Amino acid sequence: MPLSRRSFVKSIGVSGAGALALPLITARGAEAATGARFGAPGLLGSIESPAIEIIRGRLKNPSAIRLDSNENPHGPGERALGAIRGDFPEASRYPAKTPDALQSALAAMHAVKPDNITLGCGSTEILVMATRRYCGPGRPLVTAAPTYEEPTRVAKLFGAPVRAVHVNDALRLDLDAMADAARGAGLVYLNNPNNPTATVHGASAISAFVERVLLVSPSTTILIDEAYHEYVDDPSYRTAIPLAIARPRVIVARTFSKVYGMAGLRIGYAVANADTIKQMEREQLPMNVNEFAAAAALASIPDTAHIERERVLNRQAKEVTSRVFHDGGYTVTPSEANFMMIDIRRDARAFQLACRQRGILVGRPFPPLTTHVRISMGTMDEMQRAIDVFKQVLATV
Repeated sequence: MPLSRRSFVKSIGVSGAGALALPLITARGAEAATGARFGAPGLLGSIESPAIEIIRGRLKNPSAIRLDSNENPHGPGERALGAIRGDFPEASRYPAKTPDALQSALAAMHAVKPDNITLGCGSTEILVMATRRYCGPGRPLVTAAPTYEEPTRVAKLFGAPVRAVHVNDALRLDLDAMADAARGAGLVYLNNPNNPTATVHGASAISAFVERVLLVSPSTTILIDEAYHEYVDDPSYRTAIPLAIARPRVIVARTFSKVYGMAGLRIGYAVANADTIKQMEREQLPMNVNEFAAAAALASIPDTAHIERERVLNRQAKEVTSRVFHDGGYTVTPSEANFMMIDIRRDARAFQLACRQRGILVGRPFPPLTTHVRISMGTMDEMQRAIDVFKQVLATV
């Protein structure tokens, strides 16, 4: 059963709903929420994050079904919630012990050393750290179009050229073209599975890509974002963490925002060579991970049953939703994440706005795919209600 604000408040015994910013704790925070908020200049300047549109849309539609930000609608597992409750006595203390314990636990989980791990305020901070460290006026960023935009936003803020390579006709990252564009680049950002297209590349393709980039441009760093790692079913896929340990120019970013349901708690991490981690940490905010987030993440690592349950629920929601669009004659790109990309053969913005008017929030347009809509998976009940709206809108827009 999805965790509601009321049930969570009751479970922790807190009388004020504002005590922990509850709408965010239940994995309902907006993606890419770094930097500017509500259009005001933030830490990274005044270039507005795409999350601002999401936040504004939600403020105007507080009761809407939110299928616009790739969140886990079921929230954190019981172990995570129990860890938050148990950690309340530490709320008055600066975080130290628990983040250190989380770092060690992550190292053990990935069979690496603690100095191969650094924590972030969501994986977004990891992306910001890497982009700031390796990009600049003479060090371009190579990325895809469309893909997750935070590295592009940060690169532009710091005067770095951006080389954006369009995805191919199958909406997969064009690895050959990205490798060609990598010569002389400071950083290559590779989102695998890719957001918003939900496509994935197998282990052999990623390994060959890394080797090719480092051959033509040995000083280029490759950041592989595996935010949706746990949702992948493709048997050819493997994490790139072994590559990151073996090659100092490779970094893997992970997050607890997706399958773990902690988008609002803001906790992620990077895995890389120890020297690379030290370089990245020069761009890191001090005490960047809060106590409750670290405690919840630490408790979630051994909770494999919860992760498998979330994988199953996500798969079921995707099957129901994709079947409806397939039956309607629309092209659904095979999804290896907790969202899907559908070619609705009409203006995606008009579809988005029409759905919003009917209480369903879906992803904004992602140029150049202006006839494609990204739909995040909600609960099964949410998807059934949303499907009725989708049918109505497609019959009229």
